[in-house]
Formats: sequence, C-alpha cells, structure tokens
Amino acid sequence: MGKEKFSLEFIFKASPAMLYQFFTTPAGLTRWFSDSVDISGNKFTFEWDGAEEVAELEEDEADHRLKFRWEDSEEDEFWEVKFSKSPITNETILEVIDFAEPDELEEQKDFWKEQINQLRGVIGG
Repeated sequence: MGKEKFSLEFIFKASPAMLYQFFTTPAGLTRWFSDSVDISGNKFTFEWDGAEEVAELEEDEADHRLKFRWEDSEEDEFWEVKFSKSPITNETILEVIDFAEPDELEEQKDFWKEQINQLRGVIGG
C-alpha cells in the first residue's frame, strides 16, 4: 500500500509574498522549519538533529506555489505549499500538501501543524 496524500490549510494575516520568503530562503527556513538549510540551485538540503534530507524544488510560482520532491521519494510523491488570498477576509490561506504512510498520517499532520505554528510565532500572524 502506498502513501496517502493529505492537505492542511492555515490562515495568516501576513501577505503571500512575506510567507513565500520563509519557504525559499535559508534565513527564513531556519527560523521555523529546520536546524539549517543549504540551497544550491534547486536543491534544498535540510538538517534536523544532524540528519540531512535533500529536496528538489520542482515548481516555483513566486508568491503563489512551491512544489518539492524529497530525494528518496516515489515519482508521484511530493510536498507542496500554496498561497492564496481569501476574497472575503483578505487573509492569506496557506495550504500544505504532503504524503504519508497510512500508519504515519496523523504524525505527519502533527509535524506540519507544529512547524506552521512555529512559523506563525516567527511572523506574528
């Protein structure tokens, strides 16, 4: 059985452009996502507790969407973030799309919720 795709949405008062910077720069990513990050071209090397994971940035629509693929993931598995504005409240909707093994689905959702809460703490909204 393969991994399951899931999606989570978060509301921010920050603009899509501001959020985008926190997903595309080493300074932004190390403030909320990983201990360190090195970006070389489209390769993002993330480090957590001394362990490295490499993701390739496959699609980049500035201020709208980023699609990454982990180096060791299957061809049809990726993680993606989308930024859009609510037409009613004018707040930014951040959508995270990822994949997880069925028995790790809740753990992976919790991981994203915790990381996004850290991001919210960094940008204040």
